Amino acid sequence: MKLRQNVRHWAAKKALTTPVIGEKARAKLVDLHTRIFLDKTDESNRDEREAHLDDFFAATMDTYVAALEAGFTEAEAREVTHIQANFDFFNHGWAEMMEFPGDELEEHYRRYESFFAAHTITIDDPLGNFRPVGGIADAPATPEAMEDGAFENAVAGFADDVYLDDGEQIQKGGDTEEPEDVSLEQSPGVADEDAPADD
Repeated sequence: MKLRQNVRHWAAKKALTTPVIGEKARAKLVDLHTRIFLDKTDESNRDEREAHLDDFFAATMDTYVAALEAGFTEAEAREVTHIQANFDFFNHGWAEMMEFPGDELEEHYRRYESFFAAHTITIDDPLGNFRPVGGIADAPATPEAMEDGAFENAVAGFADDVYLDDGEQIQKGGDTEEPEDVSLEQSPGVADEDAPADD
């Protein structure tokens, strides 16, 4: 799928894998992702989806770290979590929140099948072993949105690899090198300022 990558993503990686600081960064990143995806849906749906998304994205932070520990690059680990989210959106019929169309779900799953299988992640169970013991908040489904077939925020045609958009060009493959001058202060949740949303 197509993802952005800039210094803030590298800083978030560093923060999430740093003791103590990681918890603060995690909370901010969850807030940012919830806001980003709620902005893609009708205002009437936002309140009833917010708690679910908060819980879901909190769990995917653990997936992200596990993927890094399994040897995936920053972009690949982040893509894994976005794929999990899209599985969840698909299951709930939240077509307008999906980043790629529903007919690409299987292809995205297959690319990370060994990791997903190791953690019992499936399209039907997007969190697998990363599901919190207490579960996550429920949210109503909108299957009629899937029937309409409108994936207005989905970008098709990037299912065969991770594609990175740095604002100037799109590069196929997630093996970019981490900048040498990345600071923890550049991560959401570490610095005091409220940085703009950027998934």
